[in-house]
Amino acid sequence: MTISRTATTFAPPVMEARRWLEGVEHPADRPLLNVSQAAPVDPPPPPLREAMAQIVLDDPEAHLYGPVLGLPGLRNEIATRWSKAYGGTITDRQTAITSGCNQAFAATIATLCNEGDEVIIPVPYYFNHRMWLDMSGVKTVALQTRDGMIPDATDAAKLIGPRTRAIALVTPNNPCGAEYPAQVLQDFMTLARKHGIALIVDETYRDFDSRTGAPHNLFQDPNWDDTLIQLYSFSKAYRLTGHRVGAIVASPSRLAEVEKFLDTVTICPNQLGQRAALWGMQNLDTWLAGERLEILNRRTAISEHFHKLESKGWKLLGCGAYFAYVTHPFAQSSADLAPRIVADAGVLLLPGTMFMPNDVAGGETQFRIAFANIDRDGIETLFDRLANLPY
Repeated sequence: MTISRTATTFAPPVMEARRWLEGVEHPADRPLLNVSQAAPVDPPPPPLREAMAQIVLDDPEAHLYGPVLGLPGLRNEIATRWSKAYGGTITDRQTAITSGCNQAFAATIATLCNEGDEVIIPVPYYFNHRMWLDMSGVKTVALQTRDGMIPDATDAAKLIGPRTRAIALVTPNNPCGAEYPAQVLQDFMTLARKHGIALIVDETYRDFDSRTGAPHNLFQDPNWDDTLIQLYSFSKAYRLTGHRVGAIVASPSRLAEVEKFLDTVTICPNQLGQRAALWGMQNLDTWLAGERLEILNRRTAISEHFHKLESKGWKLLGCGAYFAYVTHPFAQSSADLAPRIVADAGVLLLPGTMFMPNDVAGGETQFRIAFANIDRDGIETLFDRLANLPY
């Protein structure tokens, strides 16, 4: 019997986790703490919503098909800002807009890979990347990370074979939160170029990096686009999750291939979302800076309160952007514990098994905590509940 493309991969992890909530009641004095998903739960800030309302009323073009690769103004804004931020040269012809960053990854893989090709990804990985590779008939090659959940290019070199088409990195990382040092990214760029493969760098969480200045200098290479493909999302920066706006920065020839994919799948990115992203880039720098500081404050709270878990045998493997990645001390697998923790502690979090291949050990001892939607008090409460688990 023929297996469909979708049957080659697993069920969406976040949707599976939401089913653990069915039939579970949360008392008023212990409301659910949902640290399962990284997406903002708040709507865009009021000034942006007001601007979007005016766009809906006053801009007829916002309701029609637009350019497949996105609004020229938004592409130009990305090129201008990225050139300044990274100290390199990026043109609007090297930018494209997608319906979210997941689509940016899907489109990129479609331009790179054929059936049976391979992509190297550090583990734990972002599960949607693995799902798309499965459905594309592309093999995920797991790259083990080292201390601090940081991958090493010398380890990746040993995994490159004749069917390797790309190395895909996420920094700041999902699920681990790790911020990859600039030299690490440069080492991967050098490795990828040497072997004639692509380096995909997903920087969805770049706006919440704890470092000041450019997190890497890859765009300072005048020939960056012969190897580098950067992905980005506007969902986190401006809370535009439901409007699905992402971006690809790559060579014009690569984007010509991306255009074929996008024209077939969505025809054009969301017109209102694109205009909202552009308005946000031009008007919300101060607001976004404040959002970043709040996320960094919550990251600090993770470090300050983690001793409550550490004394019980937990370990903090990585922390940054929206995520903390931890190990637990229990004999049971995290896959079995996660549904129980919903009922026993009123906490919804994802087990490490959702971020690891079945044949790679480690996920059964790990959890991801997405802390962007709980404040300092919520983080302290979270650790109190986990520290008192009755296992």
